[in-house]
Amino acid sequence: MNRALFTSNSQEWCTPQWLFDSLNEEFHFALDAAANNSNAKCMKYYTAETDSLQQDWSSAGGAIFCNPPYGRTLKKWVQKAHEESEKGAKVVMLIPARTDTQYFHDYIYGKAEIRFLRGRLKFTDNAGNEYSSAPFPSMVVIFGGKNEKRRWWRTNR
Repeated sequence: MNRALFTSNSQEWCTPQWLFDSLNEEFHFALDAAANNSNAKCMKYYTAETDSLQQDWSSAGGAIFCNPPYGRTLKKWVQKAHEESEKGAKVVMLIPARTDTQYFHDYIYGKAEIRFLRGRLKFTDNAGNEYSSAPFPSMVVIFGGKNEKRRWWRTNR
């Protein structure tokens, strides 16, 4: 087995603009909960310095977009999204499709809408330049209500 297919030196994977635009058209995001000063997708955003996990996302005044770091803290981000949805927030996360994890079963399965993305996403750097396809499948998880308008994205646009 080639370990390079399952690992990465980076925990940050910038959202492809086309995917964000499609989600934003549907949800009208007010907050990017996991950004940096170079890749924020919304006017209001939290960075590592502002410690998003300690902030009140439900006060954003609209839907929250979150493409969190994919390292060991991912469980905390998923738990936070679930908790914020219980306070009334709609949180849309872009995360690896790891259905075998404890956080998937504790906070996502049966508690949120799940949209599996076909193929492997090509994430970008802060400038929008595409990387090679991700070494993992992705899913969009929607906490805080169902939406009749279902969409599936093909990554091979």
